[in-house]
Amino acid sequence: MIENFEGALVLIGDPTTILVMILAALFGLVIGSLPGMTATLAAALLVPFTFFLDPVPAIAAIITMSAMAIFAGDIPSALLRIPGTPSSAAYTEDAFALTRHGKGSLGLGVSLLASVLGGLFGSVVLIFVSPILGEFALRFTSFEYFWVAVLGLTAAVIVSKGAQLKGAIALMIGLLVSTVGLDVTLGHPRFTFGNEELYRGVDFIAAMIGLFGLSEVLRAVTARKGQSMPIPRIEGRGALRSAFRAIGRNKARVASGSTIGGVVGALPGAGADIAAWISYAFTRSTSRKKPGDTADDKRLEAIAGASSANNAGVASAYVPTLAFGIPGDTITAILVGVLLVKGITPGPDLFLYQTDTLYALYLIFIIANLLLLPLGFLLIRASGFVLRIPRTVLMGLIVSISICGAFAINNGYLEVGLMVIFGVLGYLFEKGGIPLAPVVLGIVLGPIVESNFMQSVIKTNWDLTQFFTRPISAVLIVLVVLAIAASPMMTLLGRRAERFASVKAAQDEEDSSVSS
Repeated sequence: MIENFEGALVLIGDPTTILVMILAALFGLVIGSLPGMTATLAAALLVPFTFFLDPVPAIAAIITMSAMAIFAGDIPSALLRIPGTPSSAAYTEDAFALTRHGKGSLGLGVSLLASVLGGLFGSVVLIFVSPILGEFALRFTSFEYFWVAVLGLTAAVIVSKGAQLKGAIALMIGLLVSTVGLDVTLGHPRFTFGNEELYRGVDFIAAMIGLFGLSEVLRAVTARKGQSMPIPRIEGRGALRSAFRAIGRNKARVASGSTIGGVVGALPGAGADIAAWISYAFTRSTSRKKPGDTADDKRLEAIAGASSANNAGVASAYVPTLAFGIPGDTITAILVGVLLVKGITPGPDLFLYQTDTLYALYLIFIIANLLLLPLGFLLIRASGFVLRIPRTVLMGLIVSISICGAFAINNGYLEVGLMVIFGVLGYLFEKGGIPLAPVVLGIVLGPIVESNFMQSVIKTNWDLTQFFTRPISAVLIVLVVLAIAASPMMTLLGRRAERFASVKAAQDEEDSSVSS
């Protein structure tokens, strides 16, 4: 193993590889911080350039870029309330609320540190557990993937912050929107109203931009004078120290989020998005109020849990890719194509005959996450200039960026129109107190639930017992039930704890008065 690492260090130590990693990191930070420009799009844009690079620099470019872009998606979430990635949509409300309270860089600092720690944990999983987790992931069939997606959907109940009924309504609307387009089984158009462009369905990126970004502009424009609170400037000095202290207080959440991201991300097709949503739901459902905790402390706790799962899922998604040649998500699917072009076949042969390249890939993950730390803090400091723009100009920029981001999805005006529709819908939802995150969750996970359910019932001739009798499915069902029951149970325990504390305080006050 030591000899393999020595060979890998020689490959990575090449000046070309180092330069490529730095340029790819800057590219990922820029693309990831623009609404509508996802890490998958950035990876696709990098592919033509990788044709002119050696195998290791080509792999390093995609890995480094993806690690940067996933974190950079938190920047527009915190500053403009526009999620940069589907996973950052889980905690967009929390990040934006911190910015409104003058703690924007603290929230982003916690997200950055949690992302780095989660990414390093995912790298460790990739190095030491990839053969084991890869073999376990191969046992998953359409039945297990159905329950994994359902487990992700249960997060809607928890992220609704007490409004379970309204959260369920929002989730159902998201699932209904996900059915627009061609039927996943028969290929018949559904809810397209004769518009052929709708055959490809409603893109969740356009929906996210409209729900979170455009709705915020509408709310600011229609608010009465004095109701629309101006966004304060992002704080600078002391934010780094405060972020480290916040991570220290929430180290258990970082550990749990990294574990969830490492396990869920290793499942082919699951990826970092579902991992972040599940971790966010787990953090919210198991959160307990401590003495002196504020609402912002709870928001930092949720961000720490979800952000760590986010980047841990990015690294662990390479487990089935390297072990068996099965893409873990869309980015690894692109990487598989690059590897094949470079004459590298992912799978068992990679572990046997190309160990130098394999260990170089391991080191690239570690270096990319370490590189994220200084570059991420520079991006946070630079992002503070956005909030110095006058509010009227900022609202115009948000609209312009939103239109460009929506148009860039498919270079068509359909997504721009959908963004406007979802912007109005998001504005009306906020007026009615309906949460927005479950809508996005339904749009993202709806096709996964439907396709795996239909595959399962077709191959078993509608034998539904297979969903419940398989061992792994049974474990996932238990997790779904626990996730649904966790929120009311924790609420009940919290109320009892508060009642006990108030009774105890009254008794202590009575005893002190009697003794005096």
